[in-house]
Amino acid sequence: MEAFGYGWLMSTEPQMTDFGFRRVPQADKQARVREVFDSVAGRYDIMNDVMSGGLHRLWKRRMIEALYLAPQSSGQASPITMLDVAGGTGDIANLALRRAQSQAINLNIKVLDINHEMLKVGQARANNSANSNNISFIHANAEALPIADSSTDIYTIAFGMRNITQRHKALAEARRVLKPGGRFVCLEFSHLPTPFTQKLYDAYSFQIIPAMGKLIAGDDAPYRYLVESIRQFPSAPVYAAALEEAGFARVGYSRLSGGIAALHYGWRL
Repeated sequence: MEAFGYGWLMSTEPQMTDFGFRRVPQADKQARVREVFDSVAGRYDIMNDVMSGGLHRLWKRRMIEALYLAPQSSGQASPITMLDVAGGTGDIANLALRRAQSQAINLNIKVLDINHEMLKVGQARANNSANSNNISFIHANAEALPIADSSTDIYTIAFGMRNITQRHKALAEARRVLKPGGRFVCLEFSHLPTPFTQKLYDAYSFQIIPAMGKLIAGDDAPYRYLVESIRQFPSAPVYAAALEEAGFARVGYSRLSGGIAALHYGWRL
């Protein structure tokens, strides 16, 4: 068959994907990412402080504002439903619940993560908060959500999309579970718009962040992977195009802190 050009039909070569700057079999990436986050789960917020210089706290508040949570009408009995993907520690969920409670909004959140250790951190926090009745935790893969079609009002994912092996599947799943009129919001590290500023940020990322990670956590490898994964993630315009290709409408993005991060959003029509 090889002589006729059909050898690829019998190929046993594994499909490859990025793991930082390395190429690994797709089947291996999930386990490698899990290992990274197992090692940093208890220090995840510190990790984000290190990687963003503390700016992630401001970015997350911008993300909550982009959810367009509004007081419900007196006749609206059912709660607003939100799915926070790759949100194991409950950081985004707790911010959203605090915003909802301040406006007397009935909000129920499912926090989904593929990493058990991250979920343990989130569950422990929820158990010690007043939000425990409005938040639940699910161990699952973003590429195959155990959520019914058209059942969710809001889908969020913060700093998790770049760690997903097949992002196109995750976007298809996001669109599937959202109700018509549902809101998609993704917060992710991005690329600065000029080569000069990108070069400066790369110098900080590759020299300072792993060194600080080693100082704080005793290991620079997880931080080096996370820095590399940021550089491998598409630029804001390219990722916006991917959202449109996935079927989202009124797609847009906002660059945050000059482009260090970007807030992406769209609607399920």
